[in-house]
Amino acid sequence: MSHHAHADETEEHDLGLSHDLPKIMARRGLLGLLGGVGAAAALTACGSGGTTSTTADSSASTSSGPGGNPPPAGGGMGGDSSVEVAEGEIPEETAGPYPGDGSNGPNVLSESGVVRSDITSSFGDATGVAAGIPATVKLKVYDLDGDEVTPLAGAAIYLWHCDREGRYSMYDEAIAEENYLRGVQEADANGELTFTTIFPACYSGRWPHMHFEVYESLAKATSGDNKLRTSQLALPEDVCNDVYATEGYEQSVTNLEQLSLDSDGIFSDGYSLQLAKVTGSVTDGYTVTLNVPV
Repeated sequence: MSHHAHADETEEHDLGLSHDLPKIMARRGLLGLLGGVGAAAALTACGSGGTTSTTADSSASTSSGPGGNPPPAGGGMGGDSSVEVAEGEIPEETAGPYPGDGSNGPNVLSESGVVRSDITSSFGDATGVAAGIPATVKLKVYDLDGDEVTPLAGAAIYLWHCDREGRYSMYDEAIAEENYLRGVQEADANGELTFTTIFPACYSGRWPHMHFEVYESLAKATSGDNKLRTSQLALPEDVCNDVYATEGYEQSVTNLEQLSLDSDGIFSDGYSLQLAKVTGSVTDGYTVTLNVPV
């Protein structure tokens, strides 16, 4: 598959949300409302010199803050596990054409070794390592049921995204034998889990993003059974500009200039619950944080 074919196919599949129009319309009323898990506060406080700390542009969407998840007082990822009620679940999105979950071609979820925190390298018989600016992804999964908010201890997330060149392992011809930038993690008692990866590229037609699927348990994740949610995480523009100014991301600069969150086929209907909080720097790497209410 050529890189051009990859971009074209991505646009065709990722922009195909008209098939899910009723679901999208149902969620529009949720996207401007506040959500709350104590994840962003601790990360904001730990910045150092040269640190980038992003905020959402409220004029660009109905967003009320980064990831739509303003932290409760005293809350923090890895510390106080208290949460505020989030008024809206993480939106359901297309998995796109390169999920690697068996729904469209290869299935990485059934392979031994897919349960791992560091997804930078391939596993099994593959030996490739994805180059790029380091990124740590911290997610917090919780159940939202009316006024009840419960961390989903033991839930699992399958995370995947493109590499520095905008390619997806297992699908792009050049890296079809690799399975890097894909992995599964189990949430702890507070519903929290962490991945170590690299900052993805911006490829033609899509805003920089990461894909993820939420499962009730690790067993269900590794069998691809009964997903609770499929969604996508958006990355803030200021951080993308900093990363894409570094060696290896040159094509991303051109691609990003042609896009905005409001024109992206996935995020254009609202992204307040999907825009991640990002702190860090090109030198030290970045921490990407998102709360995932389901």
